[in-house]
Amino acid sequence: MTRAPHTTSRPAAEPRRVTRQRIAVATALESTDEFISAQDLHTRLAESGTRVGLATVYRTLQAMVAEGEIDVLRTDDGEAVYRACSTGHHHHLVCRECGHTIEIEGPAVERWAAAISADHGFSDVEHTLEIFGRCRDCA
Repeated sequence: MTRAPHTTSRPAAEPRRVTRQRIAVATALESTDEFISAQDLHTRLAESGTRVGLATVYRTLQAMVAEGEIDVLRTDDGEAVYRACSTGHHHHLVCRECGHTIEIEGPAVERWAAAISADHGFSDVEHTLEIFGRCRDCA
């Protein structure tokens, strides 16, 4: 899996629409700690009795990513998977087998990124870091 780039700010002139579908998608995402695909999320919603079309799930997830409300990663086969995360800058440990995900902080990474960027004359630098392996339960 690789992290897909996304923006974290929304233009001030564009108000966010809060619909019943958006609330359902957000609630379903908050109920899991793992990254989940749009299709799997759609299935969970349907199984819980919530009727939301698959296209609506995709559009809602894309909007939530653009607004910085959720994180998105790309699996090895290119599928986007989504997760509700904390709002502060963080990284992830992700199990390749089951998808179990833990948010982590990396102060040494932050210092290294700032130093290497400054050494090469870069400013306004952003970065992402995801660490993939097998969790204790899958090892």
